Amino acid sequence: MKKILIVDDQPGIRIVLQEVLKNEGYEIQTAGSGLEAIELIKNEDFDALLTDMKLPGMNGVEILQHAADLNKKFVIMMMTAYGEQELVDQAKSLGAAHFFKKPFEIIEVRETINELLKDNDLK
Repeated sequence: MKKILIVDDQPGIRIVLQEVLKNEGYEIQTAGSGLEAIELIKNEDFDALLTDMKLPGMNGVEILQHAADLNKKFVIMMMTAYGEQELVDQAKSLGAAHFFKKPFEIIEVRETINELLKDNDLK
């Protein structure tokens, strides 16, 4: 079973994504902050990371930098309500495979994750 870490400071978004992706057969972990996400990334292996770009205290790019420092590899997807091209470019340079603009269509998220993880059968 593929394992996805969802990081967003809005509990409602975490809950909706968790339910939809669990129904697709994924194992889900969630984090409400960047620090919480980094602890999970240190201690567990994930097939994918779906993180908000803007989080209190630490942005999504900083999470990606920490994951790279830990030599952790997974499919990276970012969610953003902001059109901050510099952060998007940084995330791309750290391996982000897809960006979802908030508000997003949950069907698009589900289909994109299924497609990206289908192509990533390395384990």
